Amino acid sequence: MTRLVWRTAWIILSLALLAAAITAYLLRPKPLPRLTLAPAGYEELAGWGADGVSASLPALLRSCAAFLAKADGAPLDAVTKGADFGHVEEWRAPCAAAAEVPAGDDAGARRFFETGFTPLLAANNGENDGLFTGYFEITLHGSRHHGGVFRVPIYRRPPDPPRYTRAEIEEGALAGDGQVLLWVDDPVDAFFLEIQGSGRVRLKEGGTVRIGYDGSNGKPYVAVGRLLVERGVMPREEVTMASIRSWMIAHPKEGAALRRENPSFVFFRELAGDGPLGAERVVLTAGRSLAVDRAFIPLGLPIWLEAQQRFAPEAIHRLVIAQDAGGAIKGPVRGDLFWGHGEAAGIGAGAMNASGHYYLLVPKDIAARTFK
Repeated sequence: MTRLVWRTAWIILSLALLAAAITAYLLRPKPLPRLTLAPAGYEELAGWGADGVSASLPALLRSCAAFLAKADGAPLDAVTKGADFGHVEEWRAPCAAAAEVPAGDDAGARRFFETGFTPLLAANNGENDGLFTGYFEITLHGSRHHGGVFRVPIYRRPPDPPRYTRAEIEEGALAGDGQVLLWVDDPVDAFFLEIQGSGRVRLKEGGTVRIGYDGSNGKPYVAVGRLLVERGVMPREEVTMASIRSWMIAHPKEGAALRRENPSFVFFRELAGDGPLGAERVVLTAGRSLAVDRAFIPLGLPIWLEAQQRFAPEAIHRLVIAQDAGGAIKGPVRGDLFWGHGEAAGIGAGAMNASGHYYLLVPKDIAARTFK
């Protein structure tokens, strides 16, 4: 009997210790995001020989024009910390060589990268798998005057942007201050304009204007898709821009309340000339411009992307250029692919929800310095 008691006590104690260990493991603090890099060879890049690599060179040259205007000693991107991506003077020769590759010469473009750049597999504390989504230049219907169906304001950047939350702005905190840029007819479209960062507005008065990101209120970005998942409204594997938009349209009252739970709010300005412009202030290239987290990845950097769509059989294997950023794009392995403008771009971007990884293409001298 005594032996049975001791055995029972031992089992209970063991289970308690196991439960405590599991709890401690689950509650352990997660390590802070950190970019880790590992050198690779071009033979490891899936689809490298099949991509129309030369299609990325016009985008790269736009980035070159942007950062080569800085002083030689300036970093490629002053926002990026934690890794060495070189200084402007070290990018002058690669940019000059890129300009010499004939348009449409994929073999020449591949030689340019293979001879001058080292692929570095990017990871977050050693984990190289990440999320890749899509965005596009959205079309809205609007007016320069309030009235009729045009009752949703698109705001200019106010003198004190961080002052109000989204809820306060929607309740009229900026009303009467002359901050309205345009009026549009759909609050859901206005919300997704903020997520896309740029758009075209077809005016009631005639013509179309292009508008682009001009800062935010500085409040934290809360992903409404995550809230829908946490509340059991939508399974995680079904969350896309298109599915969230459809849910908001089907549930207008709940959708309005959900949008207010994201305190971040974006302001816009009217753009002249070509566009849209990304965070690097260069014109984005459909299918070749990628939004990244500038805390880890510098704007202007060539990136080889490998991602598998969750809702489509296609895999994405292509060379892109980091040229944009966004409030929802956070972490060392996270990207948002620009799809362009129009109905097809909207469908492609809205459905994109892919898992994958990427290789950062860094000039060989800089990569050698990192791994000497």
